[in-house]
Parts: sequence; structure tokens; C-alpha cells
Amino acid sequence: MSGELQEKILQYLDKHDSVDSLKLSESLQEDHQKVVGAIKSLQSLGDVIDAKSQSLKTWELTDEGKQVCQAGSHEALIFNAVPDAGIPQADLMKSVPNAKVGFSKAMSKGWIVLDKASGLVQRKVSNISDEVQEHLKLISSNDSENVALNCKLDYKKRKLVQEITTNYSLLKKGTNFSTTITKPETDLTPEMIASGSWKTKSFKPYNFEATGILPSSGHLHPLLKVRTEFRQIFLEMGFTEMPTNNFIESSFWNFDALFQPQQHPARDAHDTFFLLDPKLTDDSNFPPDYLEKVKTVHSKGGYRSQGYRYDWSVKEAQKNLFRTHTTANSARMLYKLAQEKEFKPSKFFSIDRVFRNETLDATHLAEFHQIEGVIADYDLSLGNLIGVLYEFFKKLGITQLKFKPAYNPYTEPSMEIFCYHSGLGKWIEVGNSGVFRPEMLLPMGLPEKVNVIAWGLSLERPTMIKYGLNNIRELVGPKVNLQMVHDNAICRLEK
Repeated sequence: MSGELQEKILQYLDKHDSVDSLKLSESLQEDHQKVVGAIKSLQSLGDVIDAKSQSLKTWELTDEGKQVCQAGSHEALIFNAVPDAGIPQADLMKSVPNAKVGFSKAMSKGWIVLDKASGLVQRKVSNISDEVQEHLKLISSNDSENVALNCKLDYKKRKLVQEITTNYSLLKKGTNFSTTITKPETDLTPEMIASGSWKTKSFKPYNFEATGILPSSGHLHPLLKVRTEFRQIFLEMGFTEMPTNNFIESSFWNFDALFQPQQHPARDAHDTFFLLDPKLTDDSNFPPDYLEKVKTVHSKGGYRSQGYRYDWSVKEAQKNLFRTHTTANSARMLYKLAQEKEFKPSKFFSIDRVFRNETLDATHLAEFHQIEGVIADYDLSLGNLIGVLYEFFKKLGITQLKFKPAYNPYTEPSMEIFCYHSGLGKWIEVGNSGVFRPEMLLPMGLPEKVNVIAWGLSLERPTMIKYGLNNIRELVGPKVNLQMVHDNAICRLEK
């Protein structure tokens, strides 16, 4: 059918120098969209036809405009409804449709007047000329050129008329015009060369500007892009990356080594994922001397601390779990540092996954990433922590910071970190920080004057802010749009 329509167009154009697609559609008694499709197919054959895009703007009456064209304008109906003796405004507004618009227009034209003393609406002129109805009749009869443009725009605002734009093509014969359709060849075959038929064939021109189809490839997830940027910042500041490849951790390193009591709510199954198999780890995996010191500081106190004064259980410390924070790895690294013959000031960082029994919503997942920075050195104070935090967040492009006192079992003092989010227009929490307690550090064997400052934040929240995502489930999980992963540019934090 499409081929027949193409031939009809060529035959019509053979008898005429030019024609537009609207007239062609009418002459061939075909739908205009089908004619446009056939013209585009002819254009793909080369210079058979020359088609230039044109547009035609016309004015048509809306349904309301058609009613006005027949019965008269709203203001004329209001005027005609006012008797010589006048009428109360309330009765007038009930007498005709669209009375509010009609009353306003009739008042502005000076056709009627409202006597405030009596409340009656009276005619101000003896007769009127309904110009709106006359104009709409002209537009209805395709004679809109005799209606001023400002009038038509006013009627458009009143939703009495609408402007219709019709796109069409102006057709002429091309340099290779022919009434017969010959599809150009796309390949030069050995048979054409052998027979010499290529000399009489028409070939489709090659587009040497075409870029071709990109080969399929993998794409970095936004989390990986932001993670790479964070890692580079830590390395620039002289930090060493900690090994964090143990998702399964014992309660000893995850809680007890951090001076977190065994009755703490965080150890409840509602907050932590505990393993059923293997349920416990062998206590021989814990350094014996260190295990005894941790037990003592929990149950009896020490190092100028009274401890928690409870019966510490090694069985509770043996319970296996999915680590709830990478601070467990920091405890391992600090213990390892304490075993060195001579203490050396050190900086550590890690970026890895942690697991908590959270209720899933737009901002929480049961599995997420924690970014952690740790500095161990002599005589570090809260002032050192604040100074390092300002420098760290400055490299992230965050300069407006606030700190709020907080409580953590293993840091004292502790601070929550807030930054001002200009997009949201408010302060938001971006991390937590503090100075590790002596009850955590001294049992490891670190010198008394060595202090450790640390801070942590999530990876997902800054990634959501960076890429403009409102729901964390658009970033992680089965609802992730893979096209989003493909399209998003490389991360560049506003430093």
C-alpha cells in the first residue's frame, strides 16, 4: 500500500511543478499523515523529490466559542437580560450561563451600571453591537484575517478560540526525479563486478560522518564513582587504607573491644544480624591477654574508670554477626599498631559495607557503606578533630559545618557533624565523630599519651545528594534504573 501511494505522489508531481502535502492529501483522498510518511520514504531514496517543511497556523472555535457564535457573547446575553426597569444583581447572575464573565465584560464596556443604593443593574446604553459574535462568525467561516490579532489573542485567553499549527511539506521534483521507484543498492557484490551490472545500478551513498554503533560495555555505578573520589581524598591527606574484607565479625571485635557493654540495645537481634551457623567463634582466636583486659575493664573497671560493673560473658563475645560498623576493623588495626615495638603515629581509613537490621524506607537500607577515618597520635584533642574535619569536608566541597554533642559508648567526647545543604535550605547530619575512650585504647597496649580521633559517614547519602536522588532504593536494589547507571557522568565533588 505504501509503495502504491509513493507512485501516486510521483505521478501527480510529474504533471505539476510543485504541490503541498495538504493539497496532495485532498487530491489523492488519503490521510495527511500517510502522505507525509510516503514523502519521507521517497526522501530516503536520494534526490528523487525535494521536500521543504512548512507550517500553517489557523484559528478554530472551541466548543464554548461555537455556543457564543450561535447565541451571542456572554456580555451581550447579560445586557439583553437586563429589562428597562433594571434587575437585582443576584437575579441577573442566575438568568444566563457564564454570568460572572459576562457581567464583568459588560461593565468594562460601559453597557450596564450597578446602582449600589438600590442594588439594581440597569442598562447604560440603549443598544449594543455584539462584536465578539461577529468576529467568531468570521473565524468560523475561515475568514480570520479580517479579525485583528489582539482580538484573537483576547478570545484565546477567554478560551473561545484556539490556534492550530499544521505542519506540511512543499514538494518539487528532485534532480534524480523519476516516476518509477528504484531502490538503490547498499552493497557492491562480486556478482555485480563479474557481470558488469554495477555500471547501471544506483547505489546508496555512504555516510562517512556516521559514528557507528558503540560496542556494549560495562558502566561504573554512581556509588563506585563517589567512592573513588572519597578514597582519593583520604590518600591525598596521607591516610593508609585498612583491610575490610571480613563481613562476618565476632561480637568481641564489633562490640566488646570498643567498650560497648553486652547489655547495650545495639546487640539486640532487632538491630543486628546474628549468624546461626556458625553461631560462635572459638575464643582461642582472641589474644588471651587482651581478652582478659577487656573483661576486666568491662566488669571491674580500670585505667581510672569504674567500668560497667556487670558479669562479662565470653560466650556473648563469641557470637558471630554481620558487622554493624567498620569501626570493628579500626579496633583490629589499633590493636595491631599497639603490638609494634615502637609506636608510630598513624592514619587509617576504610570504605566498605556494613549491615544493620533496619526497616527499609526512602533513606534506610539493611546494607550500606560506611566511610571511616582514624588518626592515632600523641596528645590529640577535640580541637585537632575539629580541624581535621574542616579540612576533610573542605576537600568534599563542604565548608559550612556545625558540630553537636552526642553519645557513643566508645568515644568521649563525641560529636555529630552537620552541613548546610543549599538545595534543601537546611542543616543535615552527614556524620559522627569523637575521641576514642581510654577504656578502649589502654587495654590494647597503646601508650597513655596516645589519643585516637575518628569520624564516619555514609557513602549513600552524599551520593544521593550528588546525583539528585530522593529515594535510596533508586541507588541500590532491584529498583535501580540501569539506564541511570549508564547515563550518569563521572563524579566530581565541588572542591
